[in-house]
This record gives sequence, C-alpha cells and structure tokens, in this order.
Amino acid sequence: MTTENTAGAMSGLRVIDLTRVLGGPYCTQILADHGADVIKVEPPAGDEVRDWGPPFHDDDAAYFVGINRNKRSIGLDLGSEGGRAVLMKMLQGADVLIENFKPGTLDKWGIGNDVLRAKFPKLVHCRISGFGGDGPRGGNPGYDAIIQAMTGMIAATGSPQSGPMRIGVPLVDISTGLYAAIGILMALSERQKSGVGQFLETTLYETGLAIMHPHAANYFMHGKPPQLTGNEHPNLVPYAIFPTRTADIFIGVGNDGTFRKLCKEIGKPELGSDVRFARNKDRIANREALRAELAAVFSQHDAEPLCDRLLAAGLPAGPVQAIDTALTNAHTVHRGDVIEKDWYRGVASPIRLERTKARLRNVPPKFSEHATEVLTEFGYSRGEIFSASLGRGFPRTIVSLIRSFARHPALLTRNDDDDPTGGI
Repeated sequence: MTTENTAGAMSGLRVIDLTRVLGGPYCTQILADHGADVIKVEPPAGDEVRDWGPPFHDDDAAYFVGINRNKRSIGLDLGSEGGRAVLMKMLQGADVLIENFKPGTLDKWGIGNDVLRAKFPKLVHCRISGFGGDGPRGGNPGYDAIIQAMTGMIAATGSPQSGPMRIGVPLVDISTGLYAAIGILMALSERQKSGVGQFLETTLYETGLAIMHPHAANYFMHGKPPQLTGNEHPNLVPYAIFPTRTADIFIGVGNDGTFRKLCKEIGKPELGSDVRFARNKDRIANREALRAELAAVFSQHDAEPLCDRLLAAGLPAGPVQAIDTALTNAHTVHRGDVIEKDWYRGVASPIRLERTKARLRNVPPKFSEHATEVLTEFGYSRGEIFSASLGRGFPRTIVSLIRSFARHPALLTRNDDDDPTGGI
C-alpha cells in the first residue's frame, strides 16, 4: 500500500455509505483503499463506533479509526424529509449505495429499493442485515457474538476445560463485510453487460453459516456436531499449540508426507513410520500419544530458532505472538504492512495489485468534516448547506454537543428503528 498519488483499481467509483459499526464500514474501506470515492453519511449523533473507546484520538475511538480511512464524512438526518432529499441528490451520480439499517427502514422513509430502482436504474444497492428481511427471524437485529452463538461457532470453540467460547475477533462482521465487497464487485461486473444495477444483500446469519467450515461439511457427512478440541483440529493431527523452552509454537501438518518430513527435521524419523502415526487417520486415533511424543521434543528447543528452521525446510510452524510483536516483526516491516500518515497508523490493505496499488490518501474523517465540500459538489450554495432544511443544519460545535449527549441515553436517545446491524 502506498501514499503516492496513483489511481486505484476502483478509481471513478462513487459509493454512498450509510453504514455504521463494523461490517459495512469494513467493506467500504476496502473499496476506498483502492480508489473509490466513499462518502460516509452519518446520523446527527455520528457513527456510534466513534464512542467505542478508550483508546481515543481526539473524540474518535480506535474502533472507528481502524475501519474508516480514505472516506469523506457528512452528517445527515435521514429521518427528516430534508435529509432524504439531500441523499437522493447524492445518489444521482452514485454507483453504489450500501446501508445496514434494519430491513424495512428505507421503505418506511419512502426510499425503499423499488423507489431507488425506478429513479436510479444503474445503482447497485447493497444491504447488510442480521437475518434478512424475511423468515422467522427476518428483521431481527444481529450482533457478531450473537450470530457466533446461533450458527454453531461458539459451540465449536474452546476446550473441554474452558467450555464453549466466543472467537476473539469479530469474525462474522468482518467476513460479512468481505462478502458485501465481493457482491458489490459482482454486481458492478454484471452491470457492464446488462447496463443496470441490482439489489444485493449479505446477512450476518448466512455469513456465519457459510464460514463454518469444516464443521458444516463434517456434519453433512457423518451427522455429528463438532466436539470441543481447544487448539486441536478435528480433521488433522498434529495441528495444535506446543510449548517450547521460551514460548508456545503452532505446528500444522496437512498430509502424511509433511508429517514424515517434520519427524525427520526434529530428529525423530521413527515417528513417521510408526504404525500409530503413519497416516492421518491413525494420528487422529492416537492423538494424545503423538502429542506427548512431540511435546517432549519441542520442550528441548527455543521457539524462534525452531520455527525459523522448520519454516526454512518448508514445514508449517510459527511462534504464538502477541499483536505488538506481530506488528513490529521484520517480515511485517519489510512488506510495509503498517501504514502511516500524519497521526494515523493502520494495517495496509492485503490486496496487492501490481499496477493499481491501494493507497492511503486520507486519514479517517472527523464527524461531518467534508459536509461543505460534498454538498458544494452536489450544487448546494453555502447558505443552503447551513440551513436546517437540509437535515444537517448544525454548526460544528452544536454537532459535537449532540454527539456528547448521544453517549448518555437519558439526554438523547436514538430511534431503534434505524439501528444498524451490530458488530460487537
């Protein structure tokens, strides 16, 4: 990822982003990193994730900062007729609209998909929701951890000692954002052939089911739910954490040939031909015996030198590192995986195109930082921009005060009907 002035692969694409929290902003940051003009439309109290801290930079939480670079921000009250009028004007030149309101919210406001399709036939309209708009749970709110619980993830994560556990990163939300980005690119590709856009939807619930591999595939095959195995793999052995003299390491073996090579490299070639361990199904049947054999060997080594040697031999092994070590190690630095601009630091886009590189153009925006700039582009006069009839109409200081009140529900409450799909 570069800070040089180069056009990205999505340059020329305009995205109107009504999403808040995690899945939607994660999706639009992918597009923005690669050159799309993403206009982030926030409610008068701002994206609530701005308040999900500490830590903070000024008034914005790291949670917000990490998923909103390269975007422009404007505050609009879409619950007002004036705010919706501004949105409709913005959509005249837009390629993509993405939102994560509860299904039915846009219809309630008179700007549902049928209306949008009639007015903007080339528009790609992406909705992210918890469960979709129909079915027994249609319209219900969705949050990452709740979906983890409901799709079998929590039941499959943890050890017999710990019991079921939530996965430590919001995997469902992030994956939903990735699926949304893929869906948008598919719809844009199809638009080149048909000349028209289309509505698409990704849901947290269906994403949760889709990424339950290999557990769903195993269940379809043998009809049994997964057991809690901790860091062990249900289908591969060895595939687990082992202690060394200095730190834990993770060893992953995908086939019998790799296992024999591992045994030779650690000075125990006889394990590779042992009838208890020769084939993967044998190793699964004798999991504990093999773990004891390998643990005895690894306990005589230091983590980093051992992993370096195994990786150099083409064997999958890695030290168990905390985030501070991962972000500062030699490989991360060499690949330029941490990017910086002014006060901002973040993780670079992992999509590395040869000619049209991702670029860090702008740091994450302050709330409604680009209101004047954006509205001027859409033909509004300076007087109109500060008119309450536009549904924004708050001087910057008053907007900040409103956002402060929003942290205290007793002072200012949000309309539950327009709450987005969550990402906790």
